[in-house]
Amino acid sequence: MGAHLTRRNVLLAGLATAALPALAACGDAEAPPPPSANAAVKPPDYVPYRGVQPDLPGTKSGVLNGYYHYPRHPVAAAPDGPPAEGPPIDVMTLTFTPVPPPASKNPMWRKLNETLGTELDYEIVPVANYPVKFALTVAGGDLPDAMLVLPTAPRQPGTLNALFEDLSPYLSGSGVRRYPYLANIPPASWGPMIVAGGLYGLPMPRANSGSAMFYRSDLFKEKDLDPRPTSFKDFLQLSKDLSDPRHGKYANGDPTVTLYFILEMLHGANTWRETNGKFTWWLEESDILHQALDAMRQLVRAETIHPDGFTTLGKFKDWFGNGQIAMNYDGNLAWNQYLLQYGATDPEFDIGAMIAPGFDGGEGTHWAGQSNYAMLALKKAPKERIEQLLRAFNLLASPFGTDHYLLRKYGVEGHDFTYKGPDPIMTPVGATNVVLPTNMTTDASQSLYYPQDAEPVRRQYAFQQSAVEVLVPDASYGLYSETNVTYGGQARVDIIEGPLKGYMRSNASWDDVQSAVKGWRTSIGDKMRGEFEHVWAGLHS
Repeated sequence: MGAHLTRRNVLLAGLATAALPALAACGDAEAPPPPSANAAVKPPDYVPYRGVQPDLPGTKSGVLNGYYHYPRHPVAAAPDGPPAEGPPIDVMTLTFTPVPPPASKNPMWRKLNETLGTELDYEIVPVANYPVKFALTVAGGDLPDAMLVLPTAPRQPGTLNALFEDLSPYLSGSGVRRYPYLANIPPASWGPMIVAGGLYGLPMPRANSGSAMFYRSDLFKEKDLDPRPTSFKDFLQLSKDLSDPRHGKYANGDPTVTLYFILEMLHGANTWRETNGKFTWWLEESDILHQALDAMRQLVRAETIHPDGFTTLGKFKDWFGNGQIAMNYDGNLAWNQYLLQYGATDPEFDIGAMIAPGFDGGEGTHWAGQSNYAMLALKKAPKERIEQLLRAFNLLASPFGTDHYLLRKYGVEGHDFTYKGPDPIMTPVGATNVVLPTNMTTDASQSLYYPQDAEPVRRQYAFQQSAVEVLVPDASYGLYSETNVTYGGQARVDIIEGPLKGYMRSNASWDDVQSAVKGWRTSIGDKMRGEFEHVWAGLHS
């Protein structure tokens, strides 16, 4: 999904809040520079990589490069030899997958070290444990050379300013050109790196086209249904046609993300809307919200939403894959994941993605995603050490078409992958080894590529072309609010899980919804708004 909250992110924010006492143990440091100091920080120059020409060229508006095949003879990412010879590099980061085998049993990891010219020593932390681990590490003072900093980490300006290296002397403006693969990272991904009057990290770029309303095109074809509704009325009828409650079949599973799709039809705010420096939260747009919730009531009453979707967590991908639901609003990376996981056992399995139409016809909108996942911050060190680290992480950002990208994403030929024509196909062993979280260190810009088949690349490219035409950004992207980090996630979830879902199921009234939003505003909302507006004003002064 785009910039909106998931229950997984609420967990991370809650754990980060629980770790505040540990962060406080860092001691008193000087106050960081004010937000107005951020305006003086020059972002790195953007120098797109031209070494491999895409079959489907990306655009400045955010469409990713698309490739039908991997070059059979990849470009050497480090033609002059290993760039980072020197002491080992310690990195603490997180993973969403099982921890891979250690370097002694992992050819991909050993080859990675060889290409860098040093040992990359990862401390890999399960995602649910990371916020507390991060806080305790910072509080203890024994920092690794580099560590992932989540957007939900509290007290960011002070912590970064006190303990981590300001990289602006190395990377601002033309300085980044010494590190050409970092220069290839799009400008939007660098925005959240500018904190406390400095450039405090390396990005982990993601697509700004956000999420998609995926649909099972094979199921649509079976019923001869058009996956391009032209209004909410069309979408409601489509949902009815897809649903068969007596046999456990429904159009949609998760009511929350279905609500987001309806809000896209109504041109609703993507979390925060900015107008002349003033910020409005998505639930404060009461006329739009009321209409969207009434539309959700219609979908629920028509039995088009899986009834267990109101209380279930983590089942929606499986429901979509096994056909219990025909549509699922999910992140853009899920496209290939669905095809790999479910297409392997069902040759008829096929998916597409739709853009929200206007509620009453015409053009709808599409909520932009975050162009960056998190930052990699480097602890303070002498200039020579920082430059060694930057040379290493520059190679870890080498783009599609290079030999090092192939290594990071697919591992070692003959062990982790085999070739199908020019394209690398992962082996079962590779699926275990290649989960080394290099993409949670830094990374190249994402690309559209599916080695098994070029057709999904064409579909994804066409979807992104449509999405960027009606993209709605989250005005708070890249802005830091302590109140938001500390309380914002849980407060939002309380409203969604309480009066919003209650209203959808006709168990709560509109007054209940308005009362909850008013309570949010007086307890934390106005303070959060003020913090965002203050940072925004500093950047635009």
